Amino acid sequence: MSAVERHALIVESLVWHSEADTAQFATALATQPALRHAFIELQGDLGAGKTTFVRHLLRALGVQGRIKSPTYAVVEPHEAPGLAIWHFDFYRFSDPREWEDAGFRDLFASPGLKLAEWPEKAAALLPPADLVIQLQVQPDESRRATLTAQTTTGAALLQGLKMEMKT
Repeated sequence: MSAVERHALIVESLVWHSEADTAQFATALATQPALRHAFIELQGDLGAGKTTFVRHLLRALGVQGRIKSPTYAVVEPHEAPGLAIWHFDFYRFSDPREWEDAGFRDLFASPGLKLAEWPEKAAALLPPADLVIQLQVQPDESRRATLTAQTTTGAALLQGLKMEMKT
């Protein structure tokens, strides 16, 4: 059995009423030690706030300079102090051979944080995500963030977030 099969899913739901709430959550997530080797999937429709969340998370982790969407490049590498980060956007992903040719298998096997938008476009090729963040735009333009921990790393992230958000 894989870690995903042995680990019970843990689901939390939050509402981000503003971009400031998104930034506050990203800052809390950035403090979690388990994040350093996590794989996080970001799901949601166009305009749900996936890239905005990633930008806030990368800033909270100490990434300097321009943070652009990897929509056309498929992956953008980033460096934070002592941390390698890869931000994937599989929206335009169409051919599984791209996965092998681009060396994504090696990137996912290496240490560091991996963030993937539109993971369903590469689902058969991706390893199980530690944490899935599903974003849904609400009628009042707030965002419902449903967090699903699928591994022990994901569970550690959620547990740490609960403690961080209480303080």
